[in-house]
Amino acid sequence: MRALGGSLTAAEAEGDERTIEAALRPRTLEEVVGQVRVRDQLGLVLEAARQRGRAPDHVLLSGPPGLGKTTLAMIIAAEMTAPLRLTSGPAITHAGDLAAILSGLNQDDVLFIDEIHRMSRPAEEMLYLAMEDFRVDVIIGKGPGATAIPLEIPPFTLVGATTRAGLLPGPLRDRFGFTGHLEFYDPAELDLIIHRSADLLGVRLTDEGAAEIALRSRGTPRIANRLLRRVRDYAQVRADGVVTLAVAHATLDLYEVDRLGLDRLDRAVIDVLCRRFGGGPVGVSTLAVAVGEERETVEEVAEPFLVRLGFLARTPRGRIATPAAWEHLGLTAPKLPDSDPPLFSS
Repeated sequence: MRALGGSLTAAEAEGDERTIEAALRPRTLEEVVGQVRVRDQLGLVLEAARQRGRAPDHVLLSGPPGLGKTTLAMIIAAEMTAPLRLTSGPAITHAGDLAAILSGLNQDDVLFIDEIHRMSRPAEEMLYLAMEDFRVDVIIGKGPGATAIPLEIPPFTLVGATTRAGLLPGPLRDRFGFTGHLEFYDPAELDLIIHRSADLLGVRLTDEGAAEIALRSRGTPRIANRLLRRVRDYAQVRADGVVTLAVAHATLDLYEVDRLGLDRLDRAVIDVLCRRFGGGPVGVSTLAVAVGEERETVEEVAEPFLVRLGFLARTPRGRIATPAAWEHLGLTAPKLPDSDPPLFSS
């Protein structure tokens, strides 16, 4: 399976990229570009908590990867001048793992759990009690002789991040005092983010160059910053060091990221769907085999963006290409017989 972070347009970050991202993150809510509604609501929650001298309510942040959930968790800790403890759902495989983390918390600490929907069920059940009563029950022994020892923990703020809020159990969602859903960014917001990152990285760029990168960034700051670094490299090696419109064009064409942000895999999916399967419907497993990728890669990397662009639609019979996809490829969509049911309906 292709590593999700291996593509320029993958929204996940891996390895050294996380270190680079850390240097570009905004440090305060005032520095955050976009997400105005979530930013204002969260600012109100934090200011009220400061005035009361108490830890803020637990916060759940949901939305696609790369939009700033981790950044907001760090800002919450910074705004409350509290230490931040970071972990992830997949790392908490047993209730004992969570008990060890919670028992190490101090008063008003901020605990950030990324991918919280991937925690084990026993850990989730322990978290219910910790969030509500600031207590965990540690089980000593097994079977009929097992004893539950209550362990008090100081008040803390849990910040959970998830890309799939629907997978969270209702009892867990209900224990968050504030829930914020992050939306994709528009090109104007990404343009501001690119200019800010360029200043931090010491990159010289024109307004036209920044705007071109923003257009191809799929509404995601992480992708915008990644593309900026690749365009910077091209400008340094093959130009005069300035990111202009021509340099941005040349770089992104070299890396096969088109004007809409589609990469090689995205184009391969709609190309195969239209040219080889007549626009569908086709099962996602068949599509994956046809483009030489794993099913999970097509389903998690390419499909969400193609659906959002309106190039791909999911139907009970499989995936189908929309007229916009045919037009993007310069092809004419086949006409359906009058007797065929509509592919799209409300």
